[in-house]
Amino acid sequence: MRLVFKRVRLVDHSMDRRGTLVVEGGQIREIYFDEQVDENSRGPALCIDCSGTNWVLMPAFMDLHAHFRDPGFPEKETLESASLAAAAGGFGTVVCMANTRPVIDNLDLAQHLHRRSARLGLIDLYPVLSLTRGMEGKDASHLEALNPETVQDTVLLLSEDGKDVADENTLRRAFRAARRLHVPVSYHCDWGGSEAEAAKAAGEARSVWSRIEENRATERVLALARGAGIHIHIAHVSTKEALDLVREAKSTNEADQHRAPHTGGFHVTCEVTPHHLALTEETAEHLGAESCGRVNPPLRTAKDISALIEGIQDGTVDAIATDHAPHTESDKAKGAPGFIGLETAFAVSYTTLVAGNHCSLQKLSALMSYKPSHILGLKDRGFLAPWARSDLVLIDPDAAWTAGKEDFHSRSRNSPFIGQNLKGKILLTLHGGNIVWSRLPALPVQNNHGAGV
Repeated sequence: MRLVFKRVRLVDHSMDRRGTLVVEGGQIREIYFDEQVDENSRGPALCIDCSGTNWVLMPAFMDLHAHFRDPGFPEKETLESASLAAAAGGFGTVVCMANTRPVIDNLDLAQHLHRRSARLGLIDLYPVLSLTRGMEGKDASHLEALNPETVQDTVLLLSEDGKDVADENTLRRAFRAARRLHVPVSYHCDWGGSEAEAAKAAGEARSVWSRIEENRATERVLALARGAGIHIHIAHVSTKEALDLVREAKSTNEADQHRAPHTGGFHVTCEVTPHHLALTEETAEHLGAESCGRVNPPLRTAKDISALIEGIQDGTVDAIATDHAPHTESDKAKGAPGFIGLETAFAVSYTTLVAGNHCSLQKLSALMSYKPSHILGLKDRGFLAPWARSDLVLIDPDAAWTAGKEDFHSRSRNSPFIGQNLKGKILLTLHGGNIVWSRLPALPVQNNHGAGV
């Protein structure tokens, strides 16, 4: 069945104009801007007529950083619930982290999760492999045993997210393996060394020693990555100082920065999260700094938010990623760090950045689709053009809504945005040309998520 989006506002990293887009066979077949289109001229078609609306059709989003908790933590999330949450949030491709039970430190487990996701049909899921065996920070030999041909279709990032690796010799071994495998490393920066430990011992607040941790760890890992000649992706940057370090590393490595990722050599990219763009440490205090408001890295100051937005504007920031981290209510009460974010990521980012007059919708599309696709080396998605993959999201940018607990498909409800007024609502998500999630009536939704999600 052909699907025609008629007279819709088409937005990606390079365009913002009204037109008609035709989907067939899992791809974008045609885009028309001026001429009249008979949607049934080449056979029966399902037509979504967007005339008279400000609805926007964009490439589906790509999340470089999410915790699916599968295998091992079904009380928090499952592959099925997380995938449905991603589809409802407009995502078509997601990278999930390795801190599961067991840890995803072997290719068999990563491929099994990848195949389960493919059968489900909601998103494309690419599990990372941990940098060290069992995420114990001691042994990188599991990566040294792999070869590039076996990982290229399943593992697009390596990461120890949730932990930093303190031992530099182990980290160098992991980085050498990453270079040989031609796989970027997404890095969680919070090892602050003796300076951070001294601040903790002196009784300094988390806001003080966690800043030292992030800044020192970012400086350290950029130096180690430069020495190893790898593509390093700095995860969830939250401080002005850490972002300045990324900016400096990019500027002193300008020649390699223009080279495409996955082609070898030192290359730096980074991400920020919607919650670090929208919320401050005052929000954490209000929610409970050591419970419902706790996240790693912590929510920062208004000055840090301004620095992150400036980084988006000047191109230092490459991507917005959710760091979706589901927890049960009891675990959050005990201080488990993290927020769910797949279903609010676009609305929070749109409300903060576009409605806040800090960037255009095209720029937001670049941050959530086009640039992530380049970081992952996926050249068939993240933009609107004939023969591109038809992972698409239809959005009402003018829709105002208040996030409520009942709105989430995730098994967890640990969102800091519950009760907040947001702008921008996902109407429909296509994955490989199939409608996998929709709030529009009378449309055929095609997925295999089954019951119990």
